[in-house]
Amino acid sequence: MSAIGAISERPSQGARTAGRAAPRWDSWLLGATLVLLMLGLIMVYSASVSIASRAGNSGYFLVRQALAAAVGLAAMAVVAHSAIRLWERAGPYLLLLAIVLLAAVLVPGVGVNVNSSTRWISLGVVNLQPSELAKLFVVIYVAGYLVRRQDRLIYFTGGVAMMGMVVAAIGLLLLLEPDYGALLVILLTVLAMLFLGGVRFWHFLLVVATAAGSMALLAVIAPYRLARVTGFLDPWADPFNKGFQLTQALIAFGRGEWLGVGLGASVQKLFYLPAAHTDFLLAVLAEELGLIGVLGVMGLFSIIVWRAFAIARQAERVGELYGARLAQGLGVLLALQAMINMGVNMGVLPTKGLTLPLVSYGGSSVVASCIAVGLLLMVDRQTGRRRWGTR
Repeated sequence: MSAIGAISERPSQGARTAGRAAPRWDSWLLGATLVLLMLGLIMVYSASVSIASRAGNSGYFLVRQALAAAVGLAAMAVVAHSAIRLWERAGPYLLLLAIVLLAAVLVPGVGVNVNSSTRWISLGVVNLQPSELAKLFVVIYVAGYLVRRQDRLIYFTGGVAMMGMVVAAIGLLLLLEPDYGALLVILLTVLAMLFLGGVRFWHFLLVVATAAGSMALLAVIAPYRLARVTGFLDPWADPFNKGFQLTQALIAFGRGEWLGVGLGASVQKLFYLPAAHTDFLLAVLAEELGLIGVLGVMGLFSIIVWRAFAIARQAERVGELYGARLAQGLGVLLALQAMINMGVNMGVLPTKGLTLPLVSYGGSSVVASCIAVGLLLMVDRQTGRRRWGTR
């Protein structure tokens, strides 16, 4: 059975709503995910065809992205059929695995250096980016932590401080790569999960203040990070150096107008816009499909986040606290990464090395995002989900 067929809608036994069988899988969540994956394949090919053609194979990036999507869908199907308790028990081990992988990247001869960053481990024909898995594994672990220590969350040292040390350890490894974007996503996701998990509000504010101060300090003490921040504030002041990426992205958005210049007709992807098929794929999409296309992508991510929190609410109603915290964390994770990538492309946030989940080129990102959706489908399946319209 194919991966897509394995997670297609089927009526669950004995489940009846309004006289009809309730669907086994969340069609809104699954549909939005598949549309984003398909759109990603189209846009990755469009954005990379010029670069790939210079190497003699115009479909190079498309083929690799399609293989990653196939692996991701297969992983999604397997995860969707797994048990919640399995992931709850595996949380600490997955966190340990994430730390080991992040440390392995820093070992000479193991980590692969690209553009002065060592973020990948070579597996022969593909490269693994541990930070993408680390984001997912941290969410799985924190969800279990919030359940196990539910009665200790009111205490700062026994609740929030312990989690702070875990994030600090992972953050140090990410800074050594360096991967400032992944650190930001993990930090914000954990903060959101702590808040939703019920920590005291003044404890939460203290952690937020500490995190904000630390991130600001990291930006100030590193010249290249400070240059990114200052360049983002006024990219046109230095459009051929610090502000080059952002100015080219903004030109792409401007050329797209309402309906775009047409699929495949982007000019900015022709060696003007760096990382056109990865970090700045949304800018190419805006140029070719216009504001309507960008709003469509935003709408699809909104559906995924909406369903994530609806699934979390349903899980909490039936007493599945771990499933609720996991779904909340995954919703926050996908929302944050999408929002940051979109903000960078639109010039409202400093440049970060983050892909657009399910859409941008990057095998590790695509597979991790598909696993995240699979986990949401798993929670949905095992918490007695009813038709979305009856909730």
